Amino acid sequence: MNIMDFNMKKLAADAGTFLSRAVQFTEEKLGQAEKTELDAHLENLLSKAECTKIWTEKIMKQTEVLLQPNPNARIEEFVYEKLDRKAPSRINNPELLGQYMIDAGTEFGPGTAYGNALIKCGETQKRIGTADRELIQTSALNFLTPLRNFIEGDYKTIAKERKLLQNKRLDLDAAKTRLKKAKAAETRSSSEQELRITQSEFDRQAEITRLLLEGISSTHAHHLRCLNDFVEAQMTYYAQCYQYMLDLQKQLGSFPSSYLSNNNQTSGIPVPSSLANAVGSPAVASTSGIVITSPSNLNDLKESSGSRKARVLYDYDAANSTELSLLADEVITVFSVVGMDSDWLMGERGNQKGKVPITYLELLN
Repeated sequence: MNIMDFNMKKLAADAGTFLSRAVQFTEEKLGQAEKTELDAHLENLLSKAECTKIWTEKIMKQTEVLLQPNPNARIEEFVYEKLDRKAPSRINNPELLGQYMIDAGTEFGPGTAYGNALIKCGETQKRIGTADRELIQTSALNFLTPLRNFIEGDYKTIAKERKLLQNKRLDLDAAKTRLKKAKAAETRSSSEQELRITQSEFDRQAEITRLLLEGISSTHAHHLRCLNDFVEAQMTYYAQCYQYMLDLQKQLGSFPSSYLSNNNQTSGIPVPSSLANAVGSPAVASTSGIVITSPSNLNDLKESSGSRKARVLYDYDAANSTELSLLADEVITVFSVVGMDSDWLMGERGNQKGKVPITYLELLN
């Protein structure tokens, strides 16, 4: 027998087996043939494996979305991974926001309150971006990779053996059907031998599948350790972010709430963080309890009836119609009014007039 004849006979045998399985499967669906049921323990293991596969895929995909919200970036990373190449480093959103803040603060002027605050916030955002990058790397290595290995490795093996078990079961039931239909003694003897062989192959494949499926419990234990690693990575990330923001809040703490949000009228005067640079001098207490500085030249102005030019140090939004909004670096005319609170002067810009906080001003010679 040459190789071609052997191959032809093998193809014919495979075709016969496939046809036999197809007929058996169809008759089972139509209720015209009996079906060998798997034992309850094996069925439970199969159900557990399928459930594990479904939820592992969902958790893995949603974790990827959590770590990288940009779908285009995820697709790019997937392509590079399949090509076994390292994806190019990409600036993340916190880092980009931080850079914008630093650039804006630099242009506005690091010496201004707003510019200085923007730079500090930008530096913090960039630190958060670095922490975010570390979270992604750690989570991918310790959490996503084991989940993906299960889906693409262990479960594929289980699915392959499960399909093979299904085929062996169809062969077994087809052999049972042929034995029932056999009438001649010779045919019956051949069918009985075929049944013994198919039963043995089915039992062997059922045992192989069962051993693989029992490994799901070990998979759960491994994934539990990976989950703990993921939680620890998140805990480290959020602790870092909290500390960064706490430090930032302390740095910005010199900006009182009345300065940061001066749309609400208060009895005291807003105090900028750079007050000492602007008007540093003897300290007096405002009605709100905030300690501010009042330079001697401003006191002299209050005691006189004249007016002076003053440069505005910081932006200020008027809290009501009695106040005058200010823009940093503009020059206005200021003068004192009898009976006015010691923390305020009257400001004048063209036809506009209103109260202005003295700590936002630098008198010009």
